[in-house]
Amino acid sequence: MYELEATGGMLQVIGTDMSARGAAAPTVEISSDAALVASVRAGDREAYGRLYDAYSRMVHGILLARVPYGEVDDLVQDVFLVALRKIDSLRDANLFGPWLAMITRNRAMDFHRRSRDTAELTDDLPAANTSAPEAEATEVLNLIRLLPEAYREPLILRFVEGMTGPEIAGRTGLAPASVRVNIHRGMKLLREKMGAREAQKGALKL
Repeated sequence: MYELEATGGMLQVIGTDMSARGAAAPTVEISSDAALVASVRAGDREAYGRLYDAYSRMVHGILLARVPYGEVDDLVQDVFLVALRKIDSLRDANLFGPWLAMITRNRAMDFHRRSRDTAELTDDLPAANTSAPEAEATEVLNLIRLLPEAYREPLILRFVEGMTGPEIAGRTGLAPASVRVNIHRGMKLLREKMGAREAQKGALKL
């Protein structure tokens, strides 16, 4: 039976404890972004590493909502390389997060334009050699990825990447109210899909 609460819970997907990865990431306050961007522009590699630590979960989650699982890690690196090359073009350094989110979404679109693979996203998630809890988490992730794009991203950022609602809003530049509404509506649709899947499994056992 699926269990996923809107106020908590993390998905462990394909043998990777995403909650542990998220918890290990240092938190960098949004207000410090301008100073970090200025340091990066001055050639400070440590400042760039701090921006990476602060935003890698966001980039990973946005990509996970849009591209095949096996491509995500490489594309995360691509996104940060593009951001580093283009950082001088960022007009308002306080908007680094929304700017990076836009680069991430554009990189996902570029991937699909250039790719000849027409397989569904859910076909790319391996299910073999996983424990029952991992297999169930993978199945829930597959269901999330079938939702409309507006709901996929915040749900994955919340339940896979472990970001809070306010953190999602702050990092991506979305309005906090929009994040709350999309998570709420996304959870409603997700539970409906979970129920339908459980009913289908029950029918197959008869």
